[in-house]
Amino acid sequence: MIKLTFCLHRKPGLTIEEFQDYWLNNHATLVKSHAKALRIQRYVQAHSSDPAFSDALRKPRAGDLNKAPEIFDGVAQLWFNSFEDMAASSNDPAAIQAGKALLEDEAKFIDLPRSPLWFSQEHEIF
Repeated sequence: MIKLTFCLHRKPGLTIEEFQDYWLNNHATLVKSHAKALRIQRYVQAHSSDPAFSDALRKPRAGDLNKAPEIFDGVAQLWFNSFEDMAASSNDPAAIQAGKALLEDEAKFIDLPRSPLWFSQEHEIF
């Protein structure tokens, strides 16, 4: 399995509550509607919790929280069968349209330039 991890920062002007509500109640439905065309096998949203909990973990690692990397507002994870399976959909008009629709919607609530994403292969340890 291949996993796409997308670390999200909300657009300026959105509260965390507005961001997480839109992501869960609007964008998730859109992703689900395009899952077959994009060959997405699994989709999970991890919403950030109270920053105080994260700060308690970050402080010993960063020393000075002002110099620590910013906390993400959430993380999206999408699983695909393989890179080959993903590539097979790259010429499919439905997949191309689905990708455009998702990107257009993401631009409404995600600060895209500040939100890194990457592919990985998992190695389960236990």
